[in-house]
Amino acid sequence: MAQESANGAEAPQVKMQVLAQFIRDLSFENLVAQKGLTATEMQPEVQVGVSLDARQRPTPNTYDVITKFKVTSVNKANNDTLFMLELDYGGVFQVEGVPNEQLHPFLLIECPRLLFPFIRRIISDVTHDGGFPALNIDNVDFLNLYRQEMARRVQAPGGQPAANA
Repeated sequence: MAQESANGAEAPQVKMQVLAQFIRDLSFENLVAQKGLTATEMQPEVQVGVSLDARQRPTPNTYDVITKFKVTSVNKANNDTLFMLELDYGGVFQVEGVPNEQLHPFLLIECPRLLFPFIRRIISDVTHDGGFPALNIDNVDFLNLYRQEMARRVQAPGGQPAANA
């Protein structure tokens, strides 16, 4: 059933297709192995940082969306770093039917939601293969992350939220 807008015309149907997914950059440093710590000396605490980027590609209605995760585990006992993982994971999306004023939030909320299960799996596999228990990071609230970034941009000197990606 098609939705109708206020003027009686049909609202455009939103279409999104994932054309490709890829690891743009991956780094993992096991500092425990380098320092020779034992498991009894470790009390890990994990911190996860997330940032997002979206850019239009030369092909119409096609966008690159990059999610950047920085995961750091520190030892609560002495605040030494146990491991660091950085992952830039991208997707190429074809998006149609999204009004221009809604495109920026769409690209930075909905597209990362689709990529997240793959990112979680990569982080889990890399931490496990790196000699630690598999790290299954919590779900990321991309809507809240987007709102926080827009609020930060407005509060920054001369800041205005971006109108589109």
